[in-house]
Amino acid sequence: MLNKIRPALGRVLTPIGRGVARTGVSPNAITVIGTVGVAAGALVLFPRGEFFWGTMVITAFVLFDMLDGAVARVTGKISKFGAFLDSTMDRVADAAIFAGLMIGLYRDGQEPLAGVALYCLVSGVVVSYAKARAEGLGYTCNVGIAERAERLIVALVAAGFDGLGVPYILAVALWALAALSTVTVGQRFATVYVQAKEPPAGGRPGAGAERENGEQRTPEPRP
Repeated sequence: MLNKIRPALGRVLTPIGRGVARTGVSPNAITVIGTVGVAAGALVLFPRGEFFWGTMVITAFVLFDMLDGAVARVTGKISKFGAFLDSTMDRVADAAIFAGLMIGLYRDGQEPLAGVALYCLVSGVVVSYAKARAEGLGYTCNVGIAERAERLIVALVAAGFDGLGVPYILAVALWALAALSTVTVGQRFATVYVQAKEPPAGGRPGAGAERENGEQRTPEPRP
């Protein structure tokens, strides 16, 4: 849902990107530094129960990481590898955040809630993979009530307030994320299913892919 504000966000980040570009740092370096910072904050501070300071560190590096696209645009260094690196590092950062929460909650004796954090980690990966796989097969999959931005905002805001002593907020947020991520997976499955059932211009349904030995594959061009 927050993808709708990307154009406005891009206009805000572009001037900052110009300033960062003057330092000579590359977009790919920004991506890697941002991911390493997020992972460090999540896996060092969250397991120690430092949810507030962990959130502050993670938020700072998430904001820094957002500059990679702006720097790429102003320097003309937009590339397919950069897009691949950015998407892959996003998955690493997300996993680190929820893994850190899971470890911190488990050490605090909140095993059931730690399990919910683990579920959020796994379901978040499935949400992202479903879209990537669908687009790789030629379908569109831009649907979902809880995409990456929404999941990060909810998790980090809740973790930060939990670190300040607000009761129950992290538990409510994680349970809500678990439910919303499940709904999002269902939305993406339904969207792709409908497209797969539509007959292609050539005639038979399921033009995007064929099944072979239980796996999905892109059909080979035929003479």
